Amino acid sequence: MATIPKISDIPEEQRTEVVVMLLEIISQQQEIIQQLKDEIARFKGQKPKPDIRPSKLEQGQENKQKEDRSKKRPGSIKRSKTKGLQIHETKQISPDTIPFGSRFKGYQDYVVQDIDISCHNIRYRLECWRTPEGKHIAGKLPEEVDGHFGSTLVSYILYQYHHAHVTQPLILEQLEEFGVDISAGQINRIITEGKERFHTEKEDILKAGLEASGYIHVDDTGARHEGRNGYCTHIGNELFAWFQSAESKSRINFLELLRAGHTDYSINADALDYMEAQRFPGIQLSKFTALCDTNFESLPKWKENLQSLHITDERHIRIATEGALLGSVLDHGFNRRLVIVSDDAGQFDVLLHALCWVHAERIIHRLVGFSDRQKEALEEIRGRIWELYAEMKDYKKFPGEEKKALIEEKFDEICKSKTCFISLNNALKRLHKNKSELLMVLERPDIPLHNNLSENDIREYVKKRKISGSTRSDPGRRCRDTFTSLKKTCRKLGISFWKYLTDRITGQNAIPLLPDLVRLRAL
Repeated sequence: MATIPKISDIPEEQRTEVVVMLLEIISQQQEIIQQLKDEIARFKGQKPKPDIRPSKLEQGQENKQKEDRSKKRPGSIKRSKTKGLQIHETKQISPDTIPFGSRFKGYQDYVVQDIDISCHNIRYRLECWRTPEGKHIAGKLPEEVDGHFGSTLVSYILYQYHHAHVTQPLILEQLEEFGVDISAGQINRIITEGKERFHTEKEDILKAGLEASGYIHVDDTGARHEGRNGYCTHIGNELFAWFQSAESKSRINFLELLRAGHTDYSINADALDYMEAQRFPGIQLSKFTALCDTNFESLPKWKENLQSLHITDERHIRIATEGALLGSVLDHGFNRRLVIVSDDAGQFDVLLHALCWVHAERIIHRLVGFSDRQKEALEEIRGRIWELYAEMKDYKKFPGEEKKALIEEKFDEICKSKTCFISLNNALKRLHKNKSELLMVLERPDIPLHNNLSENDIREYVKKRKISGSTRSDPGRRCRDTFTSLKKTCRKLGISFWKYLTDRITGQNAIPLLPDLVRLRAL
């Protein structure tokens, strides 16, 4: 498209009224043509023309100098960069020559930070003795020695793999360049074997988090395992993060996770209420009513019960299993006031459920108006929604009955609006159906309005998946879930993951158990 000359580029004597008017008309026509091209690109799933801001180089030098004077570069505020550093070695340096009669005036400190990466091999020579009775005795290795690789080396391998996302072949290459004699198989064993203590601490994190929290964020993402599609579910909040992979992301899987380590299935009043709410057939429901307050200790026992009751329909099995799992969750002391915040995925819609406003608004954000009236209606509704969102943020800080009634009234007005855009009207109806979950914050001002925390936490798992691909063994998958959970929880508690690893590997146990810290932080 040809570039339109600016009026300032046209000589003064040629700037007639007709020329100026023609330039304005051409400019308007070019703008309309570009808008049409952008609209066609959106319909085709392509990106419209980017809005590129003018270069700062085109601005006047005077404006640039003013801007430079008014703004300081990031980090320009002076601070003591070495105030909190631990000094491991001090070297005193004198001038090359000191003239006679000079007076000593103290020191000028210059701190240099460095790390020491080198092999440190230890040979333990265990003395062997023979007693007068003919017995043989020998010295014992220190308690911190567990195998032929020291605690710092083991911690480094775990840190590189689980924190820095370095793959096993690259870790092997690093260590060989450092002079460490180690094989790929040994690195894999260090990463995946003998981690029961870490697994136990990870499982206890979920128990502590569910006990101490008023709400949790939940989300899931893809996690291939042994060449098959699978999923990883995240549960967490500002106190903890917990990950668990499985073959399914169904409600059954989610309820199994909420049992926090228990394996039983309970038929109680809560289970029966759930089955009835899911429109479980009355004849089948009566069979479970007769079994009220019955507990089945494992999945095989539960399946035997379903067969004995002649429940074979897939839908009936699913509803009954969900109900029995929910009964087990509540039997084991699950906080009934705990709110589950999600992005409207159906498997998370249990107990007290709140929806993310960012995800809810996306169904409107994705709409494209085909006329000026539809575009205006779309922008007006979106503006009113975000105004309501701002009012709810204010309500969280200063809740009150008058504000609550006003927000509910505005929500109904927005969702019941009739516009010239049918797709927009349908989207508003969908929002109105989720009113209780979107306005849960009016009853519980302590809960968040969005699910961004879960989105950010689960990105850690996505990065690992993109770098290392899928898991190929059950121990490998379990370790990925465990150390991702421990790492993210350490960050939330303000604990160095490196210090945590070295503390646990050496057996010092100077850092308290993470579940105990989660409970303490919740207080």
